[in-house]
Amino acid sequence: MAKRALVTGGAGFIGSHVAEALQADGLEVRVLDDLSTGNRENVPDGVPLIEGSILDADAVRRSLEGVDVVLHHAAQTSVSASMRGPVHDAKVNVLGSLELLEAAAAAGVSRFIFASTGGAIYGHVPEGREAAIGDPARPESPYACSKLAFEGYLHMAQKAGTMATVVLRYANVYGARQDPHGEAGVVAIFLQRLLAGEPIQINARQSVGDPGCVRDYVSVEDVVRANRLAVSGALDGETVHVCTGEGTTTRRLAEVLVKLTGSPSEVRDGEPRPGDVERSVLGVDARLTPEVGLEEGLATALRWFRTKAG
Repeated sequence: MAKRALVTGGAGFIGSHVAEALQADGLEVRVLDDLSTGNRENVPDGVPLIEGSILDADAVRRSLEGVDVVLHHAAQTSVSASMRGPVHDAKVNVLGSLELLEAAAAAGVSRFIFASTGGAIYGHVPEGREAAIGDPARPESPYACSKLAFEGYLHMAQKAGTMATVVLRYANVYGARQDPHGEAGVVAIFLQRLLAGEPIQINARQSVGDPGCVRDYVSVEDVVRANRLAVSGALDGETVHVCTGEGTTTRRLAEVLVKLTGSPSEVRDGEPRPGDVERSVLGVDARLTPEVGLEEGLATALRWFRTKAG
């Protein structure tokens, strides 16, 4: 059983929830984060924060001392930013991750858990079906390419017996602490704007005025459950989806959030965005059947956003 865990990106949205959960499970947890998008306030009390990038060899070395398991969430996470700057995306998501992996092996880490993407790797998933593990990868953005590339390095490490590895392919994660600034998740952006009475925009799937892209929205609470299971060793050597298996259009998401917030905000229609996958729905792993429904999860996120706004 792991005793010491490093969460990279642990001051960010998902990583901070994972760090908090592992601390509650009794592990000694450490966070590595350069705070470029993360927030120091997200790091749980009593969890040491090493401020540094996964590109910083010294910070990585210090963060790995005595660690049994790495949960790697640090990343360049924006699809549109990767379209504008594919080289930077690759430096962080491929080279930075590979440096971390090699340093983890040298430090004697026994398990390496990687937060990958299911929402981008498969490309467009046709109507009436869910992407399955083993389906061909059809990345449509540099971000998806970089995540897929590092998965390959992890498989090599597992095969070589360097350490146990787990790939968690996340669908579209939402919840408390999600950052609404920049190019963050649509749930956070919509909630911030709705609570401020500002307009929200539905970026089209194909043409302006349509219901928008279809996404598999999974709560951060269900993502935490997947990470806990991975830490236990139950998923060693596997690639698994963390998802709901249900597709929701951007317009439907907007309708639910408008209803929950009671906001008078205008809902506008916009053009399709470069790099956006039209439809992404993933097949559910029976061991990770979601426990949080969409409206319940959105209501939980809303309570946090209201507290923050207040």
